[in-house]
Amino acid sequence: MSLNNAAATTATPASTCTCGCSTRARRYGSDTTDTQWAILEPMLPTPHHSGRPEKHHRRAVLDAIFYLVDNGVRWRDLPSDFPPWQTVYGFFTRWCDHLTAITLVDQLREHLRRAAGRNPTPTAGCLDSQSVKESADAVVPAATSGFDAFKRVNGRKRHIIVDTLGLLISVHVTPANTRDTTGAYPLLEHASQHGIRHVWTDRSYHGDLITWADNTLNLTIEVVERPKGQGFQLLPRRWVVERTFAWISRRRRCARDYERLPEHHETMVYLAAALHMSRRAARLHTT
Repeated sequence: MSLNNAAATTATPASTCTCGCSTRARRYGSDTTDTQWAILEPMLPTPHHSGRPEKHHRRAVLDAIFYLVDNGVRWRDLPSDFPPWQTVYGFFTRWCDHLTAITLVDQLREHLRRAAGRNPTPTAGCLDSQSVKESADAVVPAATSGFDAFKRVNGRKRHIIVDTLGLLISVHVTPANTRDTTGAYPLLEHASQHGIRHVWTDRSYHGDLITWADNTLNLTIEVVERPKGQGFQLLPRRWVVERTFAWISRRRRCARDYERLPEHHETMVYLAAALHMSRRAARLHTT
């Protein structure tokens, strides 16, 4: 199976490694396989030609970021066989500021949709939110945190929209006391730019949001109601986004909120999705 043409046009030159990280042993469960790296490498941004040249291999840097996302360690506690943590953190912040993680997820989603015989651009998706407790380290500022009285969670709330395969399209992080409808506005606006025209939600998304989406974005919101008088059951379309939340929460850095900036929490979610999606794409290449 060939990679998509958009990814191939942004091929990244091999980084010159002066520390030996390019030949480090792949000993961690989060390390990229050769097939996985072959998929991811062309999707990473091209190094800048100005300024100091990169002296650590891109694969080692990405492995270090995936290790942190998967295992939830502190930046300073990254194993010594990775590049220095300051270098890895610098890549993370640049990829956050330049929206590299979003672009990476977009390309992986298109790649997986093509592999599944789908149109690379989704037209329907599912929207939901999840409140996440902040860590006990007091790194989350009070200004960007809140208390979700319904879920009894003090922290932040991540609003996500996924396609019908459960592949992440967009994420928006707010204080946990933010109403679901309030957090949905920027999310739906971003999703509509990706071609989304129909979204399934639960009953917490109602009223003016539905009217605004229809009139402003030409996007239809369909509320999937829970049958009355019945216990737990998988609801049509709604289970897809719940499964995506489970995929994200498996990554320990995303099980709680350890990020000072909401933008960094969003990037962690995108990277957790990229780790899952790249593994899925690698399995398709080896079968």
